[in-house]
Amino acid sequence: MQPGKTLHMLINRLDKNLSFRRVSLSVSVVSTVINKFSTMAYSVIERGSPYSADYRVYLQTQNGPISPLHDIPLVVDADKKIFNMIVEVPRWTNAKMEISLKEYLNPIKQDVKKGKPRFVANCFPHHGYIWNYGALPQTWENPEHLDDATGCKGDNDPIDVLEIGYRIAKRGEVIPVKILGTLALIDEGETDWKLVAIDVNDPAADSVNDIADVEKLFPGLLKASVEWFKIYKIPDGKPENQFAFNGEAKSASFAHKIVDEVHKFWKLLINKEADANGISCSNTTLDGNPFKIPTIEAKNIINKTPEYSDPQPLDPIVDKWHYINLK
Repeated sequence: MQPGKTLHMLINRLDKNLSFRRVSLSVSVVSTVINKFSTMAYSVIERGSPYSADYRVYLQTQNGPISPLHDIPLVVDADKKIFNMIVEVPRWTNAKMEISLKEYLNPIKQDVKKGKPRFVANCFPHHGYIWNYGALPQTWENPEHLDDATGCKGDNDPIDVLEIGYRIAKRGEVIPVKILGTLALIDEGETDWKLVAIDVNDPAADSVNDIADVEKLFPGLLKASVEWFKIYKIPDGKPENQFAFNGEAKSASFAHKIVDEVHKFWKLLINKEADANGISCSNTTLDGNPFKIPTIEAKNIINKTPEYSDPQPLDPIVDKWHYINLK
């Protein structure tokens, strides 16, 4: 090949490479602008077989495994009141996934009933969960605390979140949310707050700031949410769930006070100032905390669980419609 042609090919190749790098840089910059409230990079480690009793989803950072309940900060931006949310159940799915309170590192697992993984029923016209469902880290609804607003004690869980944005999130994903209000479910005599929130990177996020905005931009969603919680256990033979405040959703300011309260309860829990009620407080990042464990120990805990394998086949009954008439 002639030297001139060889040089020309090298120049073209270099120019294409530089163009590609320029495009990549532009995409990176745009991504940074769009995700202005992006959280620390978290990823998941799946173990066991999905839809089985041994399935677990562990969370980690680049430094190693963490507890989603204890190691992920509650607050992303205190001034703007942006919080981290851990997604347990993506919208439209049925598997009842939840943070395991009693296991080391608090992985996400599927709830088990009578030895079988639990799925929520499809109560017409709803299919599975109708929002991205999850919890705020570093929160705890203290079962020894009698709530002034509801007159019932807490349910011994982190506080729940209903994320109403358009995107279907992934199980184990950590997303920054803005809290818009709260519902007060009374679940078998216990206070079970359900925060209504939206991913701050959602296109509608700037237009919704309080619970009244939800009804304007998402008409019918709050009513559907109350109905969903009232009826979702009825196919399992349980009675209709009840709500405090006649099912009325409370404002963002009210919800923020609840979040502050349950965060304080978590601090008591993690510092051995409250009865843990069987909750594992193992963590890998809280310096000086009595429950902190070395990263190598956390990795060993995960490595002792079954390796990831293909999901178990789903029983067709999971897709059944249930038609419920409320009295």
